Amino acid sequence: MGNCCSDVVGGQSAVGGTISSSAANATNEAVDAFLRSRGYNGLFSQIELSLSAANLRDLDVLSKSDPMAVLYMKGNDGLLQELGRTEVVLNSLNPKWIRKYTLTYQFEMVQTLVFRVYDVDTQFQNIDVKALKLEEQQFLGEATCTLSEIVTKANRILTLDLAREEVSAPVHTRKSGQLTVYAEESVSSKTTAEMILRCSDLESKDLFSKSDPFLVISKITESGTLVPICKTEVLKNDHNPKWKQLFLSIQQVGSKDSPLTIECFNFNSNGKHDLLGKVQKSLAELEKLHSVAMGESLFIPASVGQNHHNKVLKSQLFVDKYSENIQHTFLDYLAGGYELNFMVAIDFTASNGNPRLPDSLHYIDPSGRPNAYQRAILEVGGVLQFYDSDRKFPAWGFGARPIDGPVSHCFNLNGSSSYCEVEGIHGIMMAYTSALFNVSLAGPTLFGHVVTNAAQIASASVVKNERKYFVLLIITDGVITDLQETKDAFVMASDLPLSILIVGVGGADFKEMEILDADKGDRLESSTGRVASRDIVQFVPFRDVQSGEVSVVQSLLAELPSQFLTYMRARGIGPNP
Repeated sequence: MGNCCSDVVGGQSAVGGTISSSAANATNEAVDAFLRSRGYNGLFSQIELSLSAANLRDLDVLSKSDPMAVLYMKGNDGLLQELGRTEVVLNSLNPKWIRKYTLTYQFEMVQTLVFRVYDVDTQFQNIDVKALKLEEQQFLGEATCTLSEIVTKANRILTLDLAREEVSAPVHTRKSGQLTVYAEESVSSKTTAEMILRCSDLESKDLFSKSDPFLVISKITESGTLVPICKTEVLKNDHNPKWKQLFLSIQQVGSKDSPLTIECFNFNSNGKHDLLGKVQKSLAELEKLHSVAMGESLFIPASVGQNHHNKVLKSQLFVDKYSENIQHTFLDYLAGGYELNFMVAIDFTASNGNPRLPDSLHYIDPSGRPNAYQRAILEVGGVLQFYDSDRKFPAWGFGARPIDGPVSHCFNLNGSSSYCEVEGIHGIMMAYTSALFNVSLAGPTLFGHVVTNAAQIASASVVKNERKYFVLLIITDGVITDLQETKDAFVMASDLPLSILIVGVGGADFKEMEILDADKGDRLESSTGRVASRDIVQFVPFRDVQSGEVSVVQSLLAELPSQFLTYMRARGIGPNP
């Protein structure tokens, strides 16, 4: 993927995706929230799609069909947005179109694509394809898939059957040939600028200590809006900070000559960070600063300074290192056969309320409206299922008493005593509903057992040299009881190919969850004093996702490619065997 971040210092770290092989990434939630408020939305890559077809239906009498393909993106509301059209290929039932589609791959979303193929009538073939009225062309067939289904193929090639409804029997469809889609990641998504930045003579904003500076790098849109694309780690008590090397995607910037704004902030745990100064430079200009070994003075914008002029500071920005190279991306690992394996653990403690009553968090609404637990499973699992080839998902419950048994803090959701997997997201939903009628809600709220089970599965996968990374979703309503035991389990799991998403449902106080999420940048420490090698935990209260267009759960998923790359690069693991 094409983002940047830096190495770790003192438990304060960067967000983003492209990390050096020695890096470990401890997410600073206070800074992350600050970035999101300014438009930072995780990782993305530019993808080019090429299309070809075979065995199309021949609807012309005296010649073969003249096919054109149209690509749509299906929104959450089911409406189709047209993304583009190919050229028309004359007299061909096996066309290979030259025109490509460019679109942005976003891991955290299910991007549903719809392809429609038309036979363009001869009388319209001198008209620009954009001006063609599709209802005047003969429809040859339609195919649907998700973008993730394409990029997870080993060669990024997916062949789909084209189908069309029969006029005489609309409920029936017939095959109308095949459509082959080939995805290629933009080279600029892989080309990264590697930099080491430092500042001198920063001002002090803290009363009794030096500032705690970090940098935010933003691109400037055509409208002048700043869109954050990268930040460094936070360095404590330092007026002459030198940050660890960071990697910035050329594709994400736009080009080497695209303007960038580099802002230096003083970190505050409340999220209200003080601006210490800024500069505006392109990558080409930063490269030049490095070559001449000169600094650039920071300034405070006129709105903050005096006399309606930018206030130039004695503080300066230096580029101690600048180079460009090709980095393996998240999509490279997917193409190399790596999978993301989804696991889920559900809280069945009594504080959820009687599942048979409408005020319970576990209440199954007869109307089919999902409760918060079901929504979290559908939303997170709905994205991750496409990255797991067999779609067999370990599913557990905790905090309940199975029939004729003691309270269990990790039981198989499917009721089996020997295996924990269920088939697909539907299987999780069915097992969850069944468990509600076969266990007695109890307590307390303990995470340690399910985290340990997930870690054992991940550890066994490492021993087998499997190309897998695991994602555990824990959905809970309560205050955690075994905080230190959970910390110990998380610290142990930080060395494994595992990330943990915690979704808090209901109105409980989730402050301890925020501790697990290292929201102030301090990495977790075990009871023996061992510090987590990287941050693997993300937490969100589900009440924060009840409204708004952008799901907070999706914003959590957006960070998974970054955590995946952190693990792989820290161990020098490449995408190919």
